[in-house]
Amino acid sequence: MTSPLLWTLIAVQIAMGLFDTLYHHELTERLAWRPSQRRELRLHAVRNMLYAVLFLLLGWSEPHGLLAMLVIAVLVIEVGITLADFVEEDLSRKLPATERINHTLLAINYGAILTLLLPVLVGWARQATALVPAFYGICSIMTAFAALGVVGFGLRDLFAARRSDRLACGPAETLTTALPVRQTVLVTGATGFIGRRLVEALAAGGHQVIALVRDRARADMLVAPLRLVTSLEQVPDRTPIDAIVNLAGEPIAGGLWTPARRRRMVESRIDTTMAVVRLIARLDRPPSVLISGSAVGWYGLWQDEALTESADGRACFSRELCQAWEHAAMRAVQYGVRVVRLRTGLVLGSQGGMLARLLTPFEFGLGGPIGSGTQWMSWIERDDLVRLIAHIIARPEVTGAINATAPTPVQNAAFAAELGRALHRPAMLRVPAALLRRLAGDLADELLLGGQRVLPGKALASGFVFRHRTLDGALAAILGSGATPVLPDPRSSRPHAAHGID
Repeated sequence: MTSPLLWTLIAVQIAMGLFDTLYHHELTERLAWRPSQRRELRLHAVRNMLYAVLFLLLGWSEPHGLLAMLVIAVLVIEVGITLADFVEEDLSRKLPATERINHTLLAINYGAILTLLLPVLVGWARQATALVPAFYGICSIMTAFAALGVVGFGLRDLFAARRSDRLACGPAETLTTALPVRQTVLVTGATGFIGRRLVEALAAGGHQVIALVRDRARADMLVAPLRLVTSLEQVPDRTPIDAIVNLAGEPIAGGLWTPARRRRMVESRIDTTMAVVRLIARLDRPPSVLISGSAVGWYGLWQDEALTESADGRACFSRELCQAWEHAAMRAVQYGVRVVRLRTGLVLGSQGGMLARLLTPFEFGLGGPIGSGTQWMSWIERDDLVRLIAHIIARPEVTGAINATAPTPVQNAAFAAELGRALHRPAMLRVPAALLRRLAGDLADELLLGGQRVLPGKALASGFVFRHRTLDGALAAILGSGATPVLPDPRSSRPHAAHGID
């Protein structure tokens, strides 16, 4: 194998495969932490092991006779596994455009490699069976490193596939047992990290769900039965709706807070909330409750003060955003609707939110505190948040602002240490505050370096019981190493009625 063109194509294939693995599989798609991708992970693991065999055989020897035929068979098997992988990806997840483009380039380049390689292998197959040592200089060294890399990621994918069963969410129907009768609930932001689980829990609990979905392509991730609408104008005036949960809005994290993005964050929330209020105004029977999203950012930046719903706020963009959002929701009060402003902390789960972005770097031993590590992090496990929403719907005495946070907020250094402990990894790499401020400006202070020590005073006073009160217990449940506490069913002594949507 002395063709410079063939070795160039192999180098390009290795580089594109490394990019696909690191950028798509690990960083953006986070396949190792998605239970739905266990089959894809197994296919990746087997294919990587085959790549390791090919790299070592072709990079350090000339396989002749039956061994050359074995290499041809491995190449054929690899093509079959790749085709199965393409089918699995299309069935189980929506690939981003960059991944589709990268896969196309990988397929084209691989075809070119086969065009040059197969004649060489056929020639070797005609010779007597032998494994003739060979050394191609830097190309052999490249294939050795590539073999080590694919074996490492193959073992990781195999482990992740086995772990995925432990990562699967618990029974969704147990999250809405607080609701006394069958409810019709309209959910905006239904395809978001929180909305998906809320819709699944309501549907599994036998409730009627109307989901506002801006992008029908993303509706595939929602669990039936439910009714989809792309605009609230599609909901007839005579529709009986018991509750509305308004979660829609441009994500806070995921990009710099440019003036244009700040406008989108505000406008997306205000526009949707005002559309909800207009719907309430024209319904023949208004819902009994509107639960509208907000965040602990309403309180602004504090030090160590414990904040309940009676605390005041401090000026910053996060407070302005939450204030405007809450103010828009309060317009529904004039129509006799109970309005609850859900001031949510960091929502923890392996399939989205801040924790999902931290899992990969922490698992590779690259995690640690942010800045001084003394800033407070007020958090809530995602299923507890869904249960709290159901609790609010069922409790007419709960009104106004309510803190959706666990009773035990932690400082950032403690959070990093606990996550490292849960993953059995060190968490020693501190991220300098100066670097974050240089890269992200005031976004760094509001989202990463500042914080609030928020307590769920109203939730606890109303009788809500958290399944996950402490961070170690929440992480154990999320990462598959702990059992979910079983709580009594509030419906056990209540009648069960039903009404639906036509």
